[in-house]
Amino acid sequence: MKKKLRLSFNAPAVLTFTALCVIAQLISMLTHGESNRVLFSVYRASLLDPLTWVRCFTHVLGHAGWEHLLGNIMYILILGPMIEEKYGTATTAFIMAATALVIGIINMVFFPGVMLLGASGIVFAFILIASITIREDNTIPVTFILVAVLYLGQQIWQGLFSQDNVSQMAHIVGGAVGAVLGFLLGRAKQKRSPY
Repeated sequence: MKKKLRLSFNAPAVLTFTALCVIAQLISMLTHGESNRVLFSVYRASLLDPLTWVRCFTHVLGHAGWEHLLGNIMYILILGPMIEEKYGTATTAFIMAATALVIGIINMVFFPGVMLLGASGIVFAFILIASITIREDNTIPVTFILVAVLYLGQQIWQGLFSQDNVSQMAHIVGGAVGAVLGFLLGRAKQKRSPY
């Protein structure tokens, strides 16, 4: 008997995140961008306002438009399932939440006049994690070094010498969070492995 083809919800954390980003973009369209200001971006605000802390996580759901959203989601859909298969759904969700929180806090502390939104920090975290997902004990993959130098070096260069609306800080911090978590997760996985 032939088996029927069926859809597989293969990466729940990544697919749920993608759906939330699309919903946030639709809400932004319906509110003419007001929802981005209130919920889906992070900026310096009173620490006593509960929404300040919510925005530290939800700013990664908001995007400036469909092109911005699709650019980020494409990378997340390419890299995320591999990371989720390797580390699990809960860990992948933790990686995304931790990246969002660190970027949100750094933006509030060091860039008081900047309203930041978008998932590019998560993209860079995934890029760095993906470059070190397969490695041997006590080794640093050359691919990781090349990715770190090329991607993060490019962001530092652009941050110093270009005036655009792209937050190189989010890219750099996202990459740094991804590198740290990638090494920590790899080390923890190796300690649990019986081989």
